[in-house]
Amino acid sequence: MKIIENYTAPTTDDLANLRKALGFQGEDMAHLAGVSGSSQWRKYTGGAEPRKMSLHMLFYAAARLTLPEQEILQVLEKMREIGATFDYNETSKKTEG
Repeated sequence: MKIIENYTAPTTDDLANLRKALGFQGEDMAHLAGVSGSSQWRKYTGGAEPRKMSLHMLFYAAARLTLPEQEILQVLEKMREIGATFDYNETSKKTEG
């Protein structure tokens, strides 16, 4: 199995540029990254000591931006097979994978 090593998180500027390129607001970015809201998203993009985005969070966001919906659904089904429970609802047309 291949693994990702030597990960360096995107900078706050990188994340701001992504938001701008997508035309998203903070709430849209929060949905994309899987955080609870725009106030949580801002913790990764500002303040005296912004949080570093984890590899897992960035992978999730990148997958949602890259994979077709059917492949996202396959991953979610695998998560359920493993034992997770969750709802998967549409919150914004912009953040669909």
